Amino acid sequence: MKKIKIILSVLILSLFIGLCGCSTDNGDENSTKLKIVTTIFPPYDFARQIGGDKAEITMLVTPGGESHAYEPTPQDITAVKNCDIFICSGGESDVWTGKILSAIGSEDIDVISMMDCVETVEEEHSEGMTEGVSVHGEETEYDEHVWTSIRNAEIISDVICRKMAEDDSENAEIYRKNADEYIKRLNELDKDYEKAVEKAKNKVLVFGDRFPFRYLCRDYGLEYYAAFPGCSTSTDVSAVTVSFLINKVRELSIPAVYYVEFSAGKVAEVISEETGAQALLFHSCHTVSKEDFENGVTYEQLMRGNLEVLERGLGVETN
Repeated sequence: MKKIKIILSVLILSLFIGLCGCSTDNGDENSTKLKIVTTIFPPYDFARQIGGDKAEITMLVTPGGESHAYEPTPQDITAVKNCDIFICSGGESDVWTGKILSAIGSEDIDVISMMDCVETVEEEHSEGMTEGVSVHGEETEYDEHVWTSIRNAEIISDVICRKMAEDDSENAEIYRKNADEYIKRLNELDKDYEKAVEKAKNKVLVFGDRFPFRYLCRDYGLEYYAAFPGCSTSTDVSAVTVSFLINKVRELSIPAVYYVEFSAGKVAEVISEETGAQALLFHSCHTVSKEDFENGVTYEQLMRGNLEVLERGLGVETN
C-alpha cells in the first residue's frame, strides 16, 4: 500500500513539474553555487562541512521527520530536478528516490548512494530481540545506517568531495581542503572511540529500543543486545525481550541502557528501574530536532556526545 502511495505521489508530482516548469521556492534559482540535495541529515552535514559557503545544500526530510514515512512535496521534487548532486542512503527506506529520479529525468544529476560507497551488512536479529515488523517486508534486509560508523563517514565524505570538485572545478581546492580537515577531525574522533573501548570494563551494549548501530559495533568489536532490529517499525516489545534484557544488564553489571532519538524510551526506562542502570540517549544521527537543526548541530558533535554516553555504558573511568 505504501509503495502504491509513493507511485501516485510521484505521478502527481511529475504532472506538477510539467505544468510548472522549473520554478521553485527551494533556494535561489539564479545562484551559480553548486546545488546539492540530500535526503537525510548525515549527508547534509557532510556536504555542508565540505562545501562551506560555496555550495547550496537542501535536506528533503524535515528535522524530526522519518525517511520511511516521507512523501515528497512538489517543492522537494523540483529541488531535486534543479540540483547538481543528489545524495541518498540507497536503501529500501528511501526507495522513493528512484521513482523521483525516473520521473524527472535525472541524466544531468550526479547521484551518490551512501550504501554504494561502503561495505554493507545484512540486518541482524540478535538473541532475545523482538522480531517485530520490518519496513522492508520479506526481502533481504541490509542495514542502511552506514553513517553510524565514523570510518564510513570518512569514506562517504571523501566520495562527496570528489564529486563536488568534479562538478565545480573552480572551487575544487577549497572542497578538498575542507574535506581533508573534516576527515582529519573524524579520524581523531575514531581514535578516541578506540581508546575508550580499550579501557572498557565490558564490551556489551544494551538498547531498550531499535538498534541502528551495527556498523559502529563492528568497528570497535562491541557486542550488543536490543529490543528491536534497526529497521523495525514495531513499538510493542514482548515481555520475554524485556525480561531478557533486564537479566543481561544484571548478569553483566552493565551501568547504562540506551534509547535512540525521538523514542519514548519506555523500554529503557523499565530496564533502568529494574536494574539501576542509567537510561541514556544514544543518537543515531538519522534525524535531528528542529531546534538542533536551526542551531547548526553537526554529525561530529552528535557522535562526540555518543562517545560520552558510550564510556558510561562501557564502564570507562574518565578524568
